[in-house]
Amino acid sequence: MCLCVVLLGWVFHNIFLEEGRQAWERQGGKWEALAPDRQRHVAWTRGPEELWRALCQVRAGPGVASLVFMGLTIGIGALRWRMMMCAQGLALPLTRAAEISLVAHFFNSFLLGATGGDLMKAYYAARETHHLKIEAVVAVLIDRFIGLVSMLAFAALMMLPNLLLLTVHKRLAGLAVVTLLLLAAGLTAAVLSFRGGVSRRWPRARDWLRRLPKGDVLDRSLEACRRLGRDRTRLARACGLSMALSVACVLQIWALGLGLDLNIDPVALFAIVPVIIVISGLPVTPNGLGVRENLYVWLLAVPEIGVGATQALSLSLLSYAGNLVWSILGGAIYVTFKRRHHLAEVVQVDAPAAF
Repeated sequence: MCLCVVLLGWVFHNIFLEEGRQAWERQGGKWEALAPDRQRHVAWTRGPEELWRALCQVRAGPGVASLVFMGLTIGIGALRWRMMMCAQGLALPLTRAAEISLVAHFFNSFLLGATGGDLMKAYYAARETHHLKIEAVVAVLIDRFIGLVSMLAFAALMMLPNLLLLTVHKRLAGLAVVTLLLLAAGLTAAVLSFRGGVSRRWPRARDWLRRLPKGDVLDRSLEACRRLGRDRTRLARACGLSMALSVACVLQIWALGLGLDLNIDPVALFAIVPVIIVISGLPVTPNGLGVRENLYVWLLAVPEIGVGATQALSLSLLSYAGNLVWSILGGAIYVTFKRRHHLAEVVQVDAPAAF
């Protein structure tokens, strides 16, 4: 939380200084002639006014479209997670998957990173079964892992139509290298998890694994991954859903950009937004707050993109506001969800599911 406050304070202070300088100079004053304390006073007096004015400039139509795209990402995520549950033989109704996903989205608002809600999703997934609790929790982890690797793959693919931009946008080029390295690591982990390799070369490796503390849990978790790896059709469909989710994430930001009358090349956004989502998803601050705002300003407020720092910050804050709207809905569902499901184990018998 302290890091979140520091990062937000840093980005707000620097933007307010710039807005305060411009406002002071528009009145005919000399900014350099002011003492540092006076500059900070002007910045934090005029800066918030300018930022609020920028936030209020978003047009209603694109703003609503952005909210729809945000909701679409949650819906696609629920479909993908349900698919992972079905792969483990757990029949999860679509309405229940959507319900739990919205509750998890609510918890994402104040837990670390953009994946904190997965803890609640794993908890409720485990309560859906009596004898496949490990597989239910692993399904949540697999779902998040596939989403992460697919987002990295999407970002890497979108670097191709932006090769010219990468030659001049050094910051984005640096993050592109990081993205490719993470993608390579993720694909390697995916091959080892879903297809195996160690146990094929050393057949007794699984026996050694079972002898470790909690070895049975590790073995069942590994088998849950292999089960999905053997179902290539389901795995391909999950990756396809992840790609569609990535597109919806970019379209949400693109719609907000239109609402703010920002002239941002949509092709560039398809490379920039996924990179920001991946990095801000690291468990550093609650919901990536502070990290995400700094990244939007750092990558968009450059001559190569042509967006002002205040506008870039407004874009990030409005995106977060749309996220909170759906979080409020998830919170409302959680109130009733907790009453209906939290206090009693589900008594249904697990049955094989087909998706």
